[in-house]
Amino acid sequence: MTIVPITSPDLDAVEVSWFSALCSDDYQFLGQPDGSLRSSWDHCSTIVKTAEEHGFRNILCPSSYQVGQDTLSFVAGCAPITDRINMLAAVRCGEMQPIMLARTIATLDHMMHGRLTVNIISSDFPGEKADSAFRYQRSREVVEILKQAWTQDEINYQGEVYNFQGLTSDPAKPYQTGGPLLYFGGYSPAALELCGQHCDVYLMWPEPKEQIAERMKAVNTVAERYNRTLDYGLRVHVIVRDTEAEAKEYAEHIVSKLDDEHGRKIRERALDSTSLGVSHQAKNRDIADEFGYVEPHLWTGVGRARSGCGAAIVGSADQVLSELEAYQKMGIRAFILSGYPHIDECKHFGTKVLPNMKTCSLPHAYGRVPSKTPMTPLGAGVRK
Repeated sequence: MTIVPITSPDLDAVEVSWFSALCSDDYQFLGQPDGSLRSSWDHCSTIVKTAEEHGFRNILCPSSYQVGQDTLSFVAGCAPITDRINMLAAVRCGEMQPIMLARTIATLDHMMHGRLTVNIISSDFPGEKADSAFRYQRSREVVEILKQAWTQDEINYQGEVYNFQGLTSDPAKPYQTGGPLLYFGGYSPAALELCGQHCDVYLMWPEPKEQIAERMKAVNTVAERYNRTLDYGLRVHVIVRDTEAEAKEYAEHIVSKLDDEHGRKIRERALDSTSLGVSHQAKNRDIADEFGYVEPHLWTGVGRARSGCGAAIVGSADQVLSELEAYQKMGIRAFILSGYPHIDECKHFGTKVLPNMKTCSLPHAYGRVPSKTPMTPLGAGVRK
């Protein structure tokens, strides 16, 4: 298996994150809305607090125009009700004027005392069908303007989309020196170019390990041209139970009421439904076995009812841990996990697997948080 250079080669811990279902993506049965799990401040903030209680180090807060909560407002609301967990805020580039976005993120970073991380995304806006190259160029310019605002006293930028001259950036400096870590996912050449040059953590959706290794190698080739190395993350669902049989039985349970036509409509309502990454998730389902497994413990059934990340690691606690350790050996330094329902599965993973993992916060690994009391690694990392 190809192992590529990583920014934190000596780090023997991983950032284990959970997912707050802001986009109404929480179910007892996939594709069957449940009023008690509907996206709301109360429900989604409870997911965050549950993840923090169980020792997760970060939590992805996604962004959607169709359904759910506003991401940046939600993150701001979570600042005073949490004190350890980081927040990974998804930011759709171009949605907000870049200098205003720089100030908003800087303000949030101070509210979080350096616990903010940012997921850069480049999908279309409602009613927009922009060329992929344009969307990534827009994202590139947003990221470059953010970095100017966070590190310089004056913004001077001339691009294809934005043009600013002689604008002061005070007081837009974040709590973290240089700004929050930037997480990024994308498969096209333009996406890899942007990530390799400017971002910190390259996120991938689940595929067979050989393909994940090739994606890591491809983006590393770009990063090397800029004399940079990256860290790598995997966004994947989990179903963990005491035994493999119980886990697989539960996987079948959550799709037992799924109507495939309704699942298709759920997938197609997403603004990234035609992206290259989503097409690869669909391909996984096409090549999976009759039970939906593309690898012995990688189940593609989740993708029948959601766009984006469409597969789950399924197995006993020891099997799931072994899978995560295999990814870690490949160079993965961040896992963004989720499961259905999100609070219940958070507790399953948080009690059965997480105590056996040595975890960290990637911003601390980068030395990005000037806190007097940085989080120390959790967990003994010893298999039970």
